[in-house]
Amino acid sequence: MGYPCLMAVDRDQVLRSAAALLTRRSTATMDEVARAAGISRATLHRQFAGRDALVRALEALGIDECEAALDAARLDDGTAQEALRRLVNELEQAAGLLAFLYTENQLFEGEGQNEGWALLDARIAALFRRGQDSGEFRIDLTPAWLTEALYGLIASGAWAVLEGRVATKDFTFMIVELLLGGALRRE
Repeated sequence: MGYPCLMAVDRDQVLRSAAALLTRRSTATMDEVARAAGISRATLHRQFAGRDALVRALEALGIDECEAALDAARLDDGTAQEALRRLVNELEQAAGLLAFLYTENQLFEGEGQNEGWALLDARIAALFRRGQDSGEFRIDLTPAWLTEALYGLIASGAWAVLEGRVATKDFTFMIVELLLGGALRRE
């Protein structure tokens, strides 16, 4: 009689399980993360040496998902307002993970911010700058500030949906309308 075949651990599946849990409960323990992923704590520890390593891996996943959303949103097509609507819509799927990462202060300590975030920030700021150059967006609000405001609204929207205070179907509309309500240039 042979031994049962040990399944290889799917790192991406473990990360997505961890992201789903930590999005709902940011203080979940590594034991709880392992249970959510359907693996033992020892197996989780072999994949990620500790919470910091797990969060760093989630950060990389978040950056990858944001890059994919930016690409899918076609930021250079149409008006800046239209591109912003597409971007928020594309980011909705990753919003919970982004909300978790937004609150993880250790991401910005020690070695500094992951350069992936800086590249994302630059792409989003370029969209706001394009909107300013075309006369769509106010020029007294910097592209950097509008980018930070977008991140904050996405995180807040994700938490509101998670808590049941906002319907999922309203996520994109509410974020875009609130941001544009303050960002649009008025004659």
